Amino acid sequence: MSSSPEKILVTGGAGFIASHLCEALLAEGAQIVVIDDFNDYYDPAIKEGHLAGFLDRITLVRGDIRDVALVEAMFEEHRFDKVFHFAARAGVRPSIADPRLYVSTNVDGTLNLLEGCRKTGVKHFVFASSSSVYGVNKKVPFAEEDLIQRTISPYAATKLAGEQLCSNYSHLFGIRCVCLRFFTVYGPRQRTDLAISKFTHKILAGEPIDQYGDGSTARDYTFIEDIISGVMAAGRYTATDFEIINLGGSAANTLSQLIQEIEGILGKKAQINYLPDQPGDVPITYADVSKAHRLLGYTPDTPLKKGLQRYVEWVKAAE
Repeated sequence: MSSSPEKILVTGGAGFIASHLCEALLAEGAQIVVIDDFNDYYDPAIKEGHLAGFLDRITLVRGDIRDVALVEAMFEEHRFDKVFHFAARAGVRPSIADPRLYVSTNVDGTLNLLEGCRKTGVKHFVFASSSSVYGVNKKVPFAEEDLIQRTISPYAATKLAGEQLCSNYSHLFGIRCVCLRFFTVYGPRQRTDLAISKFTHKILAGEPIDQYGDGSTARDYTFIEDIISGVMAAGRYTATDFEIINLGGSAANTLSQLIQEIEGILGKKAQINYLPDQPGDVPITYADVSKAHRLLGYTPDTPLKKGLQRYVEWVKAAE
């Protein structure tokens, strides 16, 4: 006798990473409820497009995770088996301009979801955290046991707070929480405000790109398919009740290297507008993924050049 499909909540499901996750979960036969407020951080029509290919196979709740009554009613109605929590106000720089919005969404919203889990007996919660929590970490690569004493943006602080709330609810109420620290995810559907998207579109159009700093800042760029493999494994993880796990590409590339790779793939030189360093930006991110490999079987296998080639193919096909 076949078991009934899992009922899964994906918050922020119209976003870049979570829409890919929805497709992967649907491929495994899950029943999915998506909650998303389609805010105007970037064009809501782009988010609508992310869901278009599978909208008829999910239940869509248009709403805000800050709405306590809505969240409570959703949990009561659907009785989820698992929650993948991706809804958040994103971006370091905008969080500096509007920290209250980030705290209300990323901290209060996360608390509302954990309360929904507690009240309705959900026992598996996967939280999308961020490498930004490491702040100015002088030890590289970044490992989960590294001491975190100074985040340098409100966005990072809210993600660290979310991890701590997960720790509380795991300890107090037996909810298995897996917090995934993502390292600069890129690929098809990525947000239009992110560097790879902006650089690609502007270089193609012959427009100048903004480079903050001298090009020496480095990021662990991680292709979307590698990330989704780790997220899916986190959804299956049962060995312990609480874990914080890095998901990255396990390589650091400088901003200058990134621009050079994009130029090479596009066959066009970038016109660069040099600007000062941005406050809140960390100098480097670089993931130690040995824990992810050990616990989740995570093995990222998409080097930057290959991932960028696939992203550019998607951009050109979408034009």
